[in-house]
Amino acid sequence: MTIANEQENVAQALGKTLGAKAITVLQAARKVFLAHGFSNATTDMIQREAGVSKSTVYAHFANKETLFSAVVQTECFSTSTSMRTIRYKPGQLRDVLREVANVYLNVVLSKSGAALARMVIAEVERFPNLGKIFYESGPRASIKVVANIIVSANEAGDLELGSLTSEGAARIFIGSVRSELQLYYLTHPDDMPTKAQKEQWITLIVDTFTRAYGKSA
Repeated sequence: MTIANEQENVAQALGKTLGAKAITVLQAARKVFLAHGFSNATTDMIQREAGVSKSTVYAHFANKETLFSAVVQTECFSTSTSMRTIRYKPGQLRDVLREVANVYLNVVLSKSGAALARMVIAEVERFPNLGKIFYESGPRASIKVVANIIVSANEAGDLELGSLTSEGAARIFIGSVRSELQLYYLTHPDDMPTKAQKEQWITLIVDTFTRAYGKSA
């Protein structure tokens, strides 16, 4: 990815535009944090990885916590971004839900996605704001994207939600997709689910959801 593309993504994630050197520092911080965790990572490591002076690091990010927060926001933003390209196709509820689930699982079960989740969970008591940033930028943003898809499915007559809101349905779906499979991988990092296992899991979740809320159920 070019610096220009990275700048655009970061600007959307953080709500501000960063210069090329700041992007270089942020990329280095991501690599260091994912490799060493938050507690063991140091600004010296990030400085060396970025190939800049320590003053350059601090010119753009006040401290390690600020850098980590920026990494969390930009990483989580990529999760919902990859899902925003999905468009609902009337009459294809199961296919679209499978696509959503597959994209979401590919992110949360990736090495970087799992490493980020582990880091936030490990540090959230010391830095509770990181937990809020992680949730709002990642799971919460993904729920909003899925809620929009569910609105389209409902308007197409492919869902019957009853008193359940589109966001409530999105929470149920995303929570079900993530649930056991992500928890297992977070606690068994050397046992990544196979493609077949993921497909079997997605089928189970989509079948359950469509039986509950699909018009054809």
